[in-house]
Amino acid sequence: MSVIARVRSDFGQKFGVPRQSGLVADLRASIIFEPEFRNADAVSGLEGFSHLWLIWAFSENADREPRPTVRPPRLQGERIGVFATRSPHRPNPIGLSSVAIEGIVEDPELGPIITISGADLVDDTPIFDIKPYIATDSHPEAEHGFTSRHTGYRLKVEIPEGLGHELPASKMDALIGVLSEDPRPHYHHDATRRYGLNFAGMDIKFTVEGHTLTVLGIG
Repeated sequence: MSVIARVRSDFGQKFGVPRQSGLVADLRASIIFEPEFRNADAVSGLEGFSHLWLIWAFSENADREPRPTVRPPRLQGERIGVFATRSPHRPNPIGLSSVAIEGIVEDPELGPIITISGADLVDDTPIFDIKPYIATDSHPEAEHGFTSRHTGYRLKVEIPEGLGHELPASKMDALIGVLSEDPRPHYHHDATRRYGLNFAGMDIKFTVEGHTLTVLGIG
């Protein structure tokens, strides 16, 4: 398959990326087409849709061995079959994300650029295909398996006064949303451990105690 585009997002590394698309609606990203696919005709009609499916590569996990069972972060170490999850440790490292279209503009050098929200993608993620999300893709009656056990789980995020000014105001809600999703590995419970998250070109330092995440530094 050919890579048709790449994502430009605020995540310089895998740590901190939301575990699913749509969890943090304030996150913004852009889809930049590869030179041979920078044709405005290819996205003609896309402006009539509100959401997209993105088919992409787990580029950060491409060299890892697939596993028949994995430990989803919310299951606290419990193993489950890889095909019952969206884990990156798959026979074929392919991801699927549903994202909202925020706008499509034509750039004189880069061609059509699609701005999206709710993306769960590291910067420079390769995209294999883009498909419109349509009404029949939604199944309100669907069963959600193990994921229904942890619906609504969020951390309380505390940012001491004076720390937020280093980050553009337009990024603050997205950062809080990312942190509230608890980016730590499932086996980490040390309240004294300091974590570092690369977001929007900034190094975000924080600790977690109980259900409260405290930001220690932004810079």
